[in-house]
Amino acid sequence: MKRTFLKTVAVALASLAVGSAFAADITGAGATFPFPMYAKWAEAYKKETGTGLNYQSIGSSGGIRQIRAKTVVFGATDAPVPGAELDKDGMVQFPAIIGGTVPVINLDGFKPGELRVTGPVLAEIFLGKIAKWNDAKLAALNPGKTLPDQNITVVHRADGSGTTFNWTDYLSAVSKEWADSVGKGAAVKWPAASSVGGKGNEGVAANVTRVKGAVGYVEYAYVKKNNMNFLQLQNADGKYVSPDDATFAAAAASADWFSVPGMGISMVNAKGANSWPVSTASFILMYKDPADKAQSAEVLKFFDWAFKNGKQMAADLDYVPLPDSLTAEIRSKVWSQIKK
Repeated sequence: MKRTFLKTVAVALASLAVGSAFAADITGAGATFPFPMYAKWAEAYKKETGTGLNYQSIGSSGGIRQIRAKTVVFGATDAPVPGAELDKDGMVQFPAIIGGTVPVINLDGFKPGELRVTGPVLAEIFLGKIAKWNDAKLAALNPGKTLPDQNITVVHRADGSGTTFNWTDYLSAVSKEWADSVGKGAAVKWPAASSVGGKGNEGVAANVTRVKGAVGYVEYAYVKKNNMNFLQLQNADGKYVSPDDATFAAAAASADWFSVPGMGISMVNAKGANSWPVSTASFILMYKDPADKAQSAEVLKFFDWAFKNGKQMAADLDYVPLPDSLTAEIRSKVWSQIKK
């Protein structure tokens, strides 16, 4: 009996110690799109301040659910929440990082970016209307290339996803048929007969790597991390471009962030000769009147530090950091609404 009691006390004390050790850590959940960036920022921030970040990479829809349930201090989403919903929930929203979503393929015999595709043809692939890699429309865009007589398998997100929202936002912008029959959203009904789902950017990347003849869409950091093959994409100016921080930045150059409530603008199919057509921002959601004001203040300290000190880390992963002029406006116009 005595031994059991002492054991129970020891376990309780150990739990208390662990809880105390991590009491300062800030909690967030949501988009997988910015996860590589947040992980890198968090590692550097903890070394400098001792405060850690516990971020659950569960998808944008999950992040919105978690912040609404108040189980985390901030939510992260690539599908911006409309202004009316922000007002109803008593939340603010601001962009944290800019990146790009990329069509990735598993096709032997081709180097990354060697094959080209236009938006309308890409939409036909995801609609299932183009089902083989040697389809005449793909061949016409790639003269001199010998495309294989191989079935195309579409790989898509199985979870509610801001990456899917941005991808379907783009397909809706370049294809009336897609807009009319499928539309845009964090989750859609995928029409291609040969298709498979994956959870998170990680799951899509894994399935494209596994399935021969696959095509999917992932955030560019996952392309680099997994050495994936990708398609060059024709932009709104008719130029074929490859994804990187320069083409993402070009798409973001003309963004009018405060033109819509919650800064939730769309950058898909942006004008500009060097613009990547599926560029996007990832957003942070926080309460104006947070239940834990100290933790909320810690979140703002983290992002303030990241905006000031994390630019090179962002560039190393081919994300685009927000310009100083924009982060200054976020501090004065958005963070000022959060009660301390």
